[in-house]
This record gives sequence, structure tokens and C-alpha cells, in this order.
Amino acid sequence: MFTGLIEATGKVLSLESQGEQARLTLELPFASELADGESVAVNGCCLTVVAKDTQTASFDILTQTLSVTSLGGLKVGSLVNLERAMLAGGRFGGHFVQGHVDATGEILDFSPHGNDHRLEIALPPEIRKLCIDKGSLAIDGISLTIAELTESGAVLWIIPHTIQETHLQQAAAGQKVNLEADVIAKHVAKLLENC
Repeated sequence: MFTGLIEATGKVLSLESQGEQARLTLELPFASELADGESVAVNGCCLTVVAKDTQTASFDILTQTLSVTSLGGLKVGSLVNLERAMLAGGRFGGHFVQGHVDATGEILDFSPHGNDHRLEIALPPEIRKLCIDKGSLAIDGISLTIAELTESGAVLWIIPHTIQETHLQQAAAGQKVNLEADVIAKHVAKLLENC
């Protein structure tokens, strides 16, 4: 379980194809604190540490994960958002984020407006129906509040701190992003489906 509050960013060192799977190696600031088998959310996708040293960690990415996330499009040098699993008893400042990507969306607009930035994301219909104004949506693992739903997406406003502490400093229109809808909305939708 994660909170969607990004702990740090890491840099992609390699994304090596291993048949239909891949191995992602990142340079990350807390590599020496990780244990083999530990979960880390990378751009909102829960991955398992399979190898590490004092400055890097590697993760195996399954075919399924490559097909439903944006991770297969990462390039050497790309920044990624990182969050270690939530500690029991810790502060919970974001929202419930499982690290299970529901779909991908596309950045339509990322433009400065004063000190803030306007972020507009195209949402697939199955994600949009789970969203509400002022509700939560995880975008590449970042817990964000929806300011406005549009006909085919959502508008979110981003403060300078979020840009500085996440990979959004490299965001641009046309970029593919991982989406995770609010887990409570998903459960309610599933329950109502059978009514």
C-alpha cells in the first residue's frame, strides 16, 4: 500500500528486454536501504526489488505490466517517481494507492499559470467514470486532486513543490502516464455493477 506522496525521483539507467519481459535498473537515493523482495512504486506501478547495490536497484517487469503501463516507454536518463511501501503507524497524507495501474492516459496540457501549472489528462472512459470533482487520482503514482472533469478527461492544478519533487519537471503534452483510480470508487462501482 502506498500514499501517492512521492518520496524521491530516480533515474533510469537501463531497460533491458528479456524476451517478453524486461529488467529495469534505476539509480535511486535510498538503494542502500532496500531489501531484496521489497516493493517500490515506480511511476505508480508496484515493482519488486530483484537486485540492488548501494546506488541502484533492479526490477523485473512482467509482460502484463509492460502492456498496461507506460514503463515500457522509459528511456535511459528519464526521471521516475519513487515511493516505498507505507509503514504501519506512519502519517497518511495522500490517498490509498495500491500501485496497481488501471490504465494509461495522455497529457494534453501542462502549462504554467503564475506559480502553478495546469495539468490536463485524457482519461479512458473506464477511468473517467470512477472520477469526481475534488476526488483523488494517482498519476504516475502522484496523489492528485481533480479540479475539474472534462468531457474526456480531467484538469488538475500542480503546485511548485510537486513539480520540484517529482518527474513532472520533465512532463510534456503527448506523454503517456500511468493512472490508478481511487480504490474506494472501484469497489463501489463493482458492487453497483451487480445491482
